Amino acid sequence: MTATEMVTGRRQLMEGSEAMALASIAAGCKFFAGYPMTPFTELLENFAKYLPDAGGVCINAESELEAVGMAWGAVATGNRAATGSTGQGLALMQESFAEACLAELPMVIFDMARGQGDYFQATRGGGHGDYRHMVLAPHDIAEAVELTQLAFHLADKWLNPVIIYGDYLLAHIQEAVSVEPIDFGPLPEKDWAVDGSQSGTGRAGIVSSLGFKKYSPEGGGGNVGMEAHFKRIAAKIPLMEAAETRVETGYLDDAETIVVAYGPPAKFVKWVVAHLREQGEKVGFVRPITLWSYPYEALAKASETADRVLVFELGAGQMIEDVRLGVLGRAPVIPIGGISTDSSGFGVGKILDAEIITERVLAAHRGQEVSV
Repeated sequence: MTATEMVTGRRQLMEGSEAMALASIAAGCKFFAGYPMTPFTELLENFAKYLPDAGGVCINAESELEAVGMAWGAVATGNRAATGSTGQGLALMQESFAEACLAELPMVIFDMARGQGDYFQATRGGGHGDYRHMVLAPHDIAEAVELTQLAFHLADKWLNPVIIYGDYLLAHIQEAVSVEPIDFGPLPEKDWAVDGSQSGTGRAGIVSSLGFKKYSPEGGGGNVGMEAHFKRIAAKIPLMEAAETRVETGYLDDAETIVVAYGPPAKFVKWVVAHLREQGEKVGFVRPITLWSYPYEALAKASETADRVLVFELGAGQMIEDVRLGVLGRAPVIPIGGISTDSSGFGVGKILDAEIITERVLAAHRGQEVSV
């Protein structure tokens, strides 16, 4: 079936990688480039399968460096474009991601992480300059379909790269979902695009992380200046942070224990919390949907009356730092997650067993030491 036949709004059983590729096409993505690396490979394969039939181009690049450079060029022409990899591949792209933020290029980036050890990389970045990525972390395929399309909208709205933080589960599990275009509202014209239409007019533009332009409407022509450009980028960061924070919470009114989790592991945590509620335990949850901007205010409010805040993440502990910043000493912050993989090292280990999560939540809830 072609992308047009799949993007119909009819519920269909599909893997997360297929759904996110189709959601990108529904959002108008016309170019994708990447280098195969599990669990990103499956996303690349689905773009290669569907994007050409939708009038777009998908390239299996020679490396991650070539992939991000190609995506940069496609975005600079005003087209919606994306790239991505696992954390290891994204490490090679950090300079280009920083440059894209400073050049105000609305690129979408798929981080199909191995576990959740890429949290710092996604939310802090490893590039240069005053920049931030927006980071969206869907917890299931249905939400991934929505947030993938939202990522393209937010990138165009703020002229800033947006990361979709996925993982092995999101890439491989199957779910019955519908994929159809979502209208998030009007967007500004892409009058900055370098598409050749202004060549020879004296008004030709240039896309640069340094803010250089051959023509400046504000100044009647000439160079707007690096300092003014960097100040404008810096001023945009708190505006994005204030406007685009997203969070889901549950059972917080009388919760004595709050569990914080994100991404697909949060779906397991939500089930455990709901199950414990049925048993009369006063537990609740906070699920950050945006990892940047992080929902500090929601955590601060939730922790005002809680006895403890638990953090479940698949790793040694990275998001826990943002949880501590949100809680600010109002309650103890206790890690209950850990490193857990399958025999390949790429997939998910036994820690996502609901019984194990339940045991750890209950132990902490009752004031017992949690062995991780």
